[in-house]
Amino acid sequence: MPINLTVIIKSKPESIETLKSLLLDLVQNSTKEAACLQYDLHQSYDEPNTFIFHEIWENQNGLDNHNQQSYIQSFFENSKPLLQEAPILYKTDKLA
Repeated sequence: MPINLTVIIKSKPESIETLKSLLLDLVQNSTKEAACLQYDLHQSYDEPNTFIFHEIWENQNGLDNHNQQSYIQSFFENSKPLLQEAPILYKTDKLA
């Protein structure tokens, strides 16, 4: 069963461009994974320090594998000083 995720990430105001670069690298690497069905990154117009991922993974195993990738682990470590707050993750069921 596909796994749908929405992840909200807020950077510190002075770190927007640095974090954006790291997030775009995540997109480039994540979309190469076999279990990745969708991996879209958005930036808020009203709050440019707010980034939103819309992700769809083939199944839980694929998502678990994604979270173990070295580039994901590096992102979590390298992005800590750039974040305004901890990322918010929503695991959802698509209704329509």
